[in-house]
Amino acid sequence: MCHVSYVSYVLHVIWTQAVSCQTRAADLSLDQDQDRTVLCPPDCPQRVSVFGTKVYASVSSVCGAAIHSGVVGLSGGPVVVKKLPGRQNYLKSYSNGVQSQHLPRWTSSFSLARTSEPLELSSQSSTTALAAEEPALTLVSSLSDCQLDVVVVLDGSENIGRRRFNLQKNFVVRLASFLKVGPSGPHLAMVQASGAPKTEFLLNNFTQPKDLLYAIKEVSYNGGDTNTGRAILHAVESLFSPERGGRRGHPRAVLVLVDGWPSDDLDQASVLARESGINVFLVSVAKPSADELPMVPDKDFTRKAVCKDNGHFSFSIPNWFSANKHVKTLTQRLCSLDNLICSKTCYNFINLGFLIDGSSSVGDSNFRIVLDFLAELTQHFDIFDAGSRVGAVQFTYDQRLEFGLHDHMDKEQVLTALKDIYYMSGGTATGAAIEFAMHHLFSRRSTRGRDFLVVITDGQSYDDVRAPALVAQRQGVTMLAVGVAWAPMEDLRDMASEPKDAHTFFSREFTGLYEFIPKIIKAICRQFNEHN
Repeated sequence: MCHVSYVSYVLHVIWTQAVSCQTRAADLSLDQDQDRTVLCPPDCPQRVSVFGTKVYASVSSVCGAAIHSGVVGLSGGPVVVKKLPGRQNYLKSYSNGVQSQHLPRWTSSFSLARTSEPLELSSQSSTTALAAEEPALTLVSSLSDCQLDVVVVLDGSENIGRRRFNLQKNFVVRLASFLKVGPSGPHLAMVQASGAPKTEFLLNNFTQPKDLLYAIKEVSYNGGDTNTGRAILHAVESLFSPERGGRRGHPRAVLVLVDGWPSDDLDQASVLARESGINVFLVSVAKPSADELPMVPDKDFTRKAVCKDNGHFSFSIPNWFSANKHVKTLTQRLCSLDNLICSKTCYNFINLGFLIDGSSSVGDSNFRIVLDFLAELTQHFDIFDAGSRVGAVQFTYDQRLEFGLHDHMDKEQVLTALKDIYYMSGGTATGAAIEFAMHHLFSRRSTRGRDFLVVITDGQSYDDVRAPALVAQRQGVTMLAVGVAWAPMEDLRDMASEPKDAHTFFSREFTGLYEFIPKIIKAICRQFNEHN
């Protein structure tokens, strides 16, 4: 007979909403003053986004805040989340191994409390009972924080044959079970690679485990060539959009299964995947033998396909009969979020500062053109609380912080803030403005992202720009100098980071600024990729 505390534990696990380490209070869809009990998984990383102390901004990780407040420990457990009104001045503090951050204001908040349910298994009999029931509890009480969107590319070629194709499906079924695919966990889509890629189902088609496993088993064998490159290209171009279930801020991966070797080229698809922030993993089963190697079009296909050739993204399995032994290792690598380097791109992982010339020579109408140009540039970046961030400073002889990197946590807020900047008018002291931007935009050092400062000016600076620019660059800020009208090229090149030609831009007319947008984005991405 089960101990009472064990029964309480089971009931609690079943009726509590399981969340991941990255789940924010805003994701729980609570009404004002409503509370809900959630179950935090064990081993949440201590470097999660938490804003506030005791009362937290709703963009905070619930479980991170729970550890910070001491409501739960690193072993996880249940916690009561209560939604509160928004407030100003969320205070930062260090507690229980978690550093929370300051936030000037946010639209909603939450507090945390311990649950009253007995959760300790205090006797040997209850522990034995739990062990006996372990398979039934695994799906609801042992979730990881693997918030991944993954597209599996099945090998459906003639080379694999029907029998091995079914073994391959069984392998994916087992993988989906290990990943804990579900509404609050990883989502999975599937493409079959053969002569032409075939979408079997989308990321948002099956988010319940039983439905997904049934859908995988129902996939029928196509046959044909092993056009893996076309399948990867199809997955990257088509299957991660929001309309097809792609989730903002979630790492993205394509898991490619290849029996033997691909029939087509992987270069174009792999480059597009990396540039799109998608982590390509390649599982090669039954690699070509020495006698078969002369038939392989590209013997280096594994290295070219993966996100990065560092051993993390590639697997070699001798045959499909032993494939299930590798599921656990593959799951761990897919869910090693810190190692998914291709998810950290120049679009979603940078700190971007704008230094805007508001001097009298610019004029109000041209100043509006500059703001429109910066808004168009901003549109290309994925701005949210865990993504890229944008800040702006306007300068004449004086400087004014228009908004900081941590003031606006989504793109619409940044675009509105840019639009609302009013023209100062005055002289031009660009050197002092660079020093001001370093102090007010980039003084909060962070381990996340890289720092970029775009300087827009239309004339000669009355002070030295070279020394402040060198200081900024030595502190890790990449500077891009954009000159208009009478801005001297010498000043622009003195401010720009190396290579100067890639970071210096000049136009006679303010309307010519728009032509620089793709070049500036390319320069930022090139610099980002070289250092990541």
